[in-house]
Amino acid sequence: MRWKTSRRTIRLDRPLVMGILNVTPDSFSDGGRFALVDAAIARAEEMIAEGADIIDVGGESTRPGSGLVDVNTEGDRTLPVIGMITKRFDVPVSIDTTKWGVAMMAIDRGGAEIINDISGLRWDARVADVAARSGAALILMHSRGEFGNMHDQLPVDDILLEVRTGLSRSIKLARKWGVEDSRIAVDVGLGFGKTHDQNLELLAKLDNIVDEFDSYPMIIGASRKSFVGKVLGGVPAGERLGGSIAAAIAAIERGAKIIRVHDVRETVAAIKVWTNSKQEK
Repeated sequence: MRWKTSRRTIRLDRPLVMGILNVTPDSFSDGGRFALVDAAIARAEEMIAEGADIIDVGGESTRPGSGLVDVNTEGDRTLPVIGMITKRFDVPVSIDTTKWGVAMMAIDRGGAEIINDISGLRWDARVADVAARSGAALILMHSRGEFGNMHDQLPVDDILLEVRTGLSRSIKLARKWGVEDSRIAVDVGLGFGKTHDQNLELLAKLDNIVDEFDSYPMIIGASRKSFVGKVLGGVPAGERLGGSIAAAIAAIERGAKIIRVHDVRETVAAIKVWTNSKQEK
């Protein structure tokens, strides 16, 4: 399988690692640590050295209770970082945003080549226009509700059906705006509008969704999420590394192509061991 961006074709013949770079003051797991440009660039360089295949830059926290950020503020946070990364390193950069204005600036002025939309185009369908016009890759994630209440949604009865329906709708909309299938990837959205049990169900039955959307790379982001912490007895975000790696390997076993993580070095090592164990069969 291959995934096209505006700058390259990414081969997916092995699991890839997408390193999370939050340049926000209020991220749930590393809020404020990389809000300054120099610190963010240093972290990006570190993740690349650790084996990150993609760097995902986000300027708006989606943790429960976080506030909506305007386009200019989000752009001011992300553009200097994206610009420096693309200038210094030959690594694909993704802009994690739901706003067409931020996506456009990140691509046209910063050099980003992937758009990661957690709303799956529900909040601003013009994001797809930016992707289609620029040739950028587009990640469509399943989520429910609006920005201020997406973590407070009443649970649906059938989460697999809900995710399938939502992703199908997002893909159809992206195509309508002119985004090519070869540039689309999907994400089931662990932790977004799902109960603890539903997150585990999605992880356990991920292969069913992968099979249904087999033309599109599956991206999974379980890193440090609350359902992982709950399984581990309620430990805080900083103590969820082992559980996050276990979730990553479980997702890869069930067909995920890209794993979005905070802890790049440890995840790359785990994938390397997993890959070598498969080759020995």
